Amino acid sequence: MKQTVYVTKKLPEELYRRLSSQYEVRMWGEEETPVPREILLKEVADVDGLYCFITDTIDKEVFERAKKLKMVSTCSVGYNHIDVQAAAEKGVKVGYTPGVLTETTADLTFALLMATARRVVEASDILHNGKWGSWSLMQMTGQDIYGATIGIIGLGRIGEALVKRAKGFDMKVLYHSRTRKPEKEAELGIEYTDLKGLLQQSDYVCLMLPYSAEVHHLIGKEELALMKKNAILINTARGGIVDEDALSDALKNGVIWGAGLDVFEQEPVSLYNPLLTLPNVVALPHIGSASVQTRLGMAHMAADNLIHVLNGNVGKANVVGI
Repeated sequence: MKQTVYVTKKLPEELYRRLSSQYEVRMWGEEETPVPREILLKEVADVDGLYCFITDTIDKEVFERAKKLKMVSTCSVGYNHIDVQAAAEKGVKVGYTPGVLTETTADLTFALLMATARRVVEASDILHNGKWGSWSLMQMTGQDIYGATIGIIGLGRIGEALVKRAKGFDMKVLYHSRTRKPEKEAELGIEYTDLKGLLQQSDYVCLMLPYSAEVHHLIGKEELALMKKNAILINTARGGIVDEDALSDALKNGVIWGAGLDVFEQEPVSLYNPLLTLPNVVALPHIGSASVQTRLGMAHMAADNLIHVLNGNVGKANVVGI
């Protein structure tokens, strides 16, 4: 008898065929709308595997409802939407997709940095809205990137990839992470500093660290006040790392110059979020890994993880350790 898998969003046909060739697959039929909570709780009751996404909350209640669940595979590098402790208590493995989105997310981070610094979105809106008048000396002036100082908080895979892009613009690179990495300093030509020093010295502050309770609102009113008045904050990590109320106030009051955000505390972000009203904010709908190649790569890796565990090859899967 085939094992059963539930998928919480509609998959591309090639992924669906791949999974259904081995398992009985049940799937929420929409791509854009997350599976309703009551349906998720009903569906997990008798499945062996769950293929989910970052929009799904897989908490203790889910694991308590799941009577035979062996594996939760998320199509994301982050897994803070999954209660991994509750999973471990039930003997359920949790898979994720590290590495596959590194270069694509670094690309988007640097693109967001450039768009914010040079006011690309704001300038495009002016042109499209018929507000482009005669040339003036300081019209739509932004901030230089070449030769500036970038501070990277969190030197994981994506942080390292961002360093390489910054070096192409001859930027001075500072970094701060929980663990200092002298070998990376020598290899990449970067400089370690404490958080305060990084915030004070950087023209661009880029958040590249995973979310956890320890870093909730790591960047708040006091940290923003340390930054240069012409500094730009870039967040492509997780929304909860930044205190959005403090950031909004800092941007409105000229404490810092601008912000580029791909992530928010609540997603999808409310249209009433004050950050969306500010001209010095470039806001994106969490598209850090959104290239065709990368998203399909993530989807196949999540499928690989699920298949390995359900077929008894746990050692081949990317699973979270407790």
